[in-house]
Amino acid sequence: MGWRSVIISQHAKLSYASHLMVVQTRDGINQVPIEDVQLLLVSTTQAVITTALLSELAKQNAKVVFVDRNMQPNCELVNNYPNNRSVGLLTDQFNWSQKRKELLWTKIVHEKIKNQIQVLQIYKHETEELSGELKKLEVNDLTNREAVVARKYFPLLFEQEKFSRRSGSAVNAALNYGYSILLSMFDREIVERGYLTYLGIHHRSNENQFNLGSDLMEPFRPVVDYWVANQDFTELTPDVKYGLIDALNIEITYCKHHMLLRNAISKYVGDCLKYLSGQSKELELKLESRKGA
Repeated sequence: MGWRSVIISQHAKLSYASHLMVVQTRDGINQVPIEDVQLLLVSTTQAVITTALLSELAKQNAKVVFVDRNMQPNCELVNNYPNNRSVGLLTDQFNWSQKRKELLWTKIVHEKIKNQIQVLQIYKHETEELSGELKKLEVNDLTNREAVVARKYFPLLFEQEKFSRRSGSAVNAALNYGYSILLSMFDREIVERGYLTYLGIHHRSNENQFNLGSDLMEPFRPVVDYWVANQDFTELTPDVKYGLIDALNIEITYCKHHMLLRNAISKYVGDCLKYLSGQSKELELKLESRKGA
């Protein structure tokens, strides 16, 4: 499994040769073993990439993300035919128990809100009101506590009473950028296990081909929030983008085990899919930041 995040931010040609990704820029030529690549972020519209390289990256289940003219991630390479995908696996996904989907979504929302509260506590903000909302959480979040908490959480975190996630601020641009990269990591894990990203347990948008990734990533969003809230910037510069990607390499505690975030995501996605498929009867989801981190 790959471990490197490779970012292309200038005019470049990317090609494949002898199990290597070859990157040619005005600064010279760099070579990276294909099996080392976990994420390739083409953060420019001035890059050329060969189909041979895309094919080899797909075989390695590496995630390739492209940006638009505003330098925001807007599409990614999805391996449609992983080696372990089968008709039986897809039939199983289509027939996931409704009860299990609802219980998993409840756990996901619970962990997301709990982690949002933890982020606020780190920055010494008041959390009593959000803790009260968490206690009101029902199975399948029928009263939409997730949205209620979000409307209170972001103004508290960024100390702006009228803060809106719909505005075109630099903070929102950074959050969206971080979330996009985070989502790509979840999509990779889902596809690598042979499942479809289209079929979510809560998100059901016909326009979102990553519904399942959007569902499972929710408890991890506060990692991005935590990093952005600790920065001082007025625009989404390359340094901010690099910082966001690097922030996704932090160490966290998942179910009492200390591990890198990318490894925690892999373990977490596997646990969720096993639960949905009936391979495990119980599911524990507990995500925490490392003390002192």
